[in-house]
Amino acid sequence: MTQLITTELVELDQNLGNAPEAVIRHLASKVAAAGRATEVEGLFADAYAREQKTATGIPGGIAIPHCRSAAVTEPTLAMARLNPKVDFGAKDGPADLIFFIAAPDGADQAHLKLLSKLARSLIKKDFTAALRNASSREEIVELVDGALADKPAAHAAPAASDSTAGAAAAAGTGTLNASGQSGASAVSGSGAAGSAAAGPRRLVAVTACPTGIAHTYMAADSLVAAAQEAGVDLQVETQGSSGAKPLDPAVIAAADAVIFAVDVDVRGKERFAGKPVINAPVKRGIDEPAKMVQEALAAADNPNARRVPHFGAEEQAEHDADEKGEHIGQKLKRALLTGVSYMIPFVAGGGLLIALGFLLGGYDITDVADTVVVENNFGNLPEGGLTTYLGAVLFKIGALSMGFLVPALAGYIAYAIADRPGIAPGFVAGAVSGFMGAGFLGGIVGGLLAGYMAHLIGTWQVPRWLRGLMPVVIIPLLASIFASGLMFLVLGGPIAGLTLALNDWLSGMTGASAVVLGIILGLMMCFDLGGPVNKVAYAFAVAGLSAGSADNQAPWQIMATVMAAGMVPPLAMALATVLDKKLFSLAERENGKAAWLLGASFISEGAIPFAAADPLRVIPASMVGGALTGALTMAFNVTSQAPHGGLFVFFAIGNLLMFVISIIAGTIVSALAVVALKRWAAPKTADTVESVPATV
Repeated sequence: MTQLITTELVELDQNLGNAPEAVIRHLASKVAAAGRATEVEGLFADAYAREQKTATGIPGGIAIPHCRSAAVTEPTLAMARLNPKVDFGAKDGPADLIFFIAAPDGADQAHLKLLSKLARSLIKKDFTAALRNASSREEIVELVDGALADKPAAHAAPAASDSTAGAAAAAGTGTLNASGQSGASAVSGSGAAGSAAAGPRRLVAVTACPTGIAHTYMAADSLVAAAQEAGVDLQVETQGSSGAKPLDPAVIAAADAVIFAVDVDVRGKERFAGKPVINAPVKRGIDEPAKMVQEALAAADNPNARRVPHFGAEEQAEHDADEKGEHIGQKLKRALLTGVSYMIPFVAGGGLLIALGFLLGGYDITDVADTVVVENNFGNLPEGGLTTYLGAVLFKIGALSMGFLVPALAGYIAYAIADRPGIAPGFVAGAVSGFMGAGFLGGIVGGLLAGYMAHLIGTWQVPRWLRGLMPVVIIPLLASIFASGLMFLVLGGPIAGLTLALNDWLSGMTGASAVVLGIILGLMMCFDLGGPVNKVAYAFAVAGLSAGSADNQAPWQIMATVMAAGMVPPLAMALATVLDKKLFSLAERENGKAAWLLGASFISEGAIPFAAADPLRVIPASMVGGALTGALTMAFNVTSQAPHGGLFVFFAIGNLLMFVISIIAGTIVSALAVVALKRWAAPKTADTVESVPATV
């Protein structure tokens, strides 16, 4: 087996820059220079992308940037002892010991177990003390080899015995308990003696991270050590790259609570159904293991604690979102976004079908579609022939699909609040809203009413014999009566009046007022890139789409404005990465390539990686370009009969040339703005990072 680390992969007391990006790039270059990676840029991009997902700094002045990469040819460790230290995101400050773990995409299990074993060794105080006291690269290599072979650290300075020493011995296994053993439960340590005599508290845990090399196993060892000190029997299932040995069902059944320290989905989560649960990112298992153990014990004693649900995968995702401790504003936001996201397929498909119907049958197809689809067929074509018949069929299918807009919006808002019992009352409330002309505003109100009432009824304590009827009969019945009754008797009329007034106002907008509306919609579409403000503007546009006609094109103009403005941010970021590459990291430049297609397809989220990394410059620049595009599309009466698709639904765009020109203008303005803002603020550039000397 190839040696994982050699002296040429070690840096001692070097200044490698003042940011993680610089350090990772330097260590990636050493891996490539040693012939263990085919290219520096590919390895750096993979490692830095992993770093951006979750910081790899851990307590004790240590950082473990790591990744799997197609650029790596053999599993490798590169190590740097930094002077000065660099902040890798640990709570206790910057790090001076950096271990860069690079694994091939298809690394064998033996190598991956060794890499994981090293990661676990880094939470042992005697090992890290020896690394800091080492005077040569050869000593570093010897220490690492010794850790991988379970040898004592011969060069260690005197240090307190680390409570995780026993746990590290099980590095190659998939389960650990609080004595560091694999298999039967055990509790050791003086603090556990009394508890063991009376029967120790029992916990189980699962740790997992996206890469599955370092954090997964370090969190497991930290939790085991914390449990050992607390006198708790804790067994951990590590779902890492070197495989996972599932916990014994009997161990799970005997556990008082479960800890999920994970950044990815837990495999086999249903095994823990009904157990009190503590959810947290895997890094918290390293930073605050003792606190997590105490929280799990408290949850075990709390009859109202959150529990792993008896749900399938879809419901599980919704439940997990609820467990984040949302306040009312966050819950409303999540409910609205859920409703819009489930509504979009009805609107996108229906809108495109309507546009195709107009393309084949002309605008007059709206007057004859019902008659044509009922009375005609391929053997009895209507006046106008086959194209008219197909146009009528496509238009009618699209119109029926669009008819689900408000019910689907309301139904899935209610679903986000109350799970499955909320769907039926939400759909009914949405249908009532549509019947009364209350539109999407009524759908939002009806969905919220249905969802919260269904949720409230679901909390009632009822006899055991009635529980089976609650989700399928009682909750839908009572919530439907409440929400739809309120819509009919109290709220529907006023909301319908407001909707009618709004539509009349929009239909009458011309000239300067239409341009102002275009600016407002453009700003909203670019403010949060797929977030609630963006979704409100989009929902506003698609809700009125079916009301458009040859005589009333205002809804189509609004749709074109929203679509064009939403295309600007990703296209602008893509252009900016071409105009001045030095202002963007390698990962951002790669994202820029994908943003061309995302922007052309009207997927505003393509700009999110840029906005997340630099919101104070990217978002204002995007809004300026979006506002310009919105103003231009309104000024030139651009229309869109399709609710989605960007440039790929060109056949549904009215005044296509000005549609394209408006997008280009906004894209150029936003790209120039973001470049100017980045230059003015003098951020660290990619070239600055690349200029760090690769000293050995």
